[in-house]
Amino acid sequence: MQKLNQPRKDFLKRLFDRKSTPEAEMLKKTMAIFETVKRNGDEAVKSYTRTFDGVDISHLSIPILMEDFESRVDGSLKEAITWAAENIRTFHEKQVPGKNENYTVEVRPGISCGLRYQPIESAGIYIPGGTAPLFSSVLMLVIPAQLAGCKKIVCCTPPDKNGSVNPVIGYTLAYLGIDSVFLVGGAQAVAAMTYGTESIPRVDKIAGPGNAWVTLAKQVAFLNGTGIDLPAGPSEVAILADDSADLSFIAADCLSQAEHGYDSQVLVATTSERIFNDLIPEITLQLNKLPRRDMAQHSLEKSYLIYVPNLEDAVNITNLYAPEHLIIQTRSAGLVSEQVTNAGSVFVGSWTPESAGDYASGTNHTLPTSGNAANTGGVTAKTFMKTMTTQTITQDGLRELGPRVVTMAEAEELKAHGEAVRIRLKKLKGNIYE
Repeated sequence: MQKLNQPRKDFLKRLFDRKSTPEAEMLKKTMAIFETVKRNGDEAVKSYTRTFDGVDISHLSIPILMEDFESRVDGSLKEAITWAAENIRTFHEKQVPGKNENYTVEVRPGISCGLRYQPIESAGIYIPGGTAPLFSSVLMLVIPAQLAGCKKIVCCTPPDKNGSVNPVIGYTLAYLGIDSVFLVGGAQAVAAMTYGTESIPRVDKIAGPGNAWVTLAKQVAFLNGTGIDLPAGPSEVAILADDSADLSFIAADCLSQAEHGYDSQVLVATTSERIFNDLIPEITLQLNKLPRRDMAQHSLEKSYLIYVPNLEDAVNITNLYAPEHLIIQTRSAGLVSEQVTNAGSVFVGSWTPESAGDYASGTNHTLPTSGNAANTGGVTAKTFMKTMTTQTITQDGLRELGPRVVTMAEAEELKAHGEAVRIRLKKLKGNIYE
């Protein structure tokens, strides 16, 4: 970790800039995948699966039946999945708009405007299956889509080395009532859900985490008219700590994030000289016990430990960083959390590790990264919904509204807009346009 003692804000602003544009070659290859999938459909998807996953599959989808997976998953893991799913469902149910959130208001006499929530028709769920098969992402994405009321949920995940689905991913899909899964990953999976193939349906919106190729592919999908949840990048955590914080807890939280991948990042902002001086040795001690220590070590080399003398400055640093996850280990952590303006998800107090939100506390782990927590939030049930506005105008309402619309349309030199109102006004008695 790089240690910084009371750095200047302008320096940190440059240091924290994680925005990036895709490499030209990577974008070129991604676009080629999309064009090939659009042109050749299933055959292209199978060919890319053979090339990238090293698996030759004859059928892109397989049925998901509980009896095929139940005996292959440990009982304690099944209980944990059930427990987590109940928490996730309980939390996300509160996000589904009720009838009181659909409203109509009479903005003026005779002019009524309304807003209502509608589920998207079809959702595409991408489930990573590479170095860490993320069955937790099944829970985090399928449950909100189901609660939102999506009529069709299409799930894609890379095949395992046997040309099937990871057993725990299969079990979790079956537990949630998903009856089939498509064995396709990477940019080709996103392209298939964007255009549709002979086997894989086109969807209205794609959600789910993935590697750099998947992230870029989702952005290309958006340019092709398919919605996405958010362009998630490398995972990250910020930790806010004062001298009351437990050193071993902070080190463990740093490592739980660093083991996500080589491009993950950790930021610790502390007002404690003890933590500033002793954290790296403690991280090193815990790091040596991890099976993914090489990966964690690599990400820690791009991470920061920052000392500032007061808590206000530390909070300002984390708000400037706008992390995906923010852990607060301070006195009065709840009060400190109220000063947080930019974070995807906040973990309040020493007994709230970030890994709780990754799996089972109930909140969603699909969150904005790369500083995007400053402008957007993570996945909720509303991610799989859309708003639709309505307006109803009476004859009296148009008498009042119409002339003003005509005036505005003429000012923008859009004559047909004005005429669409004039032709109605001419039908109304006593109007100046008769």
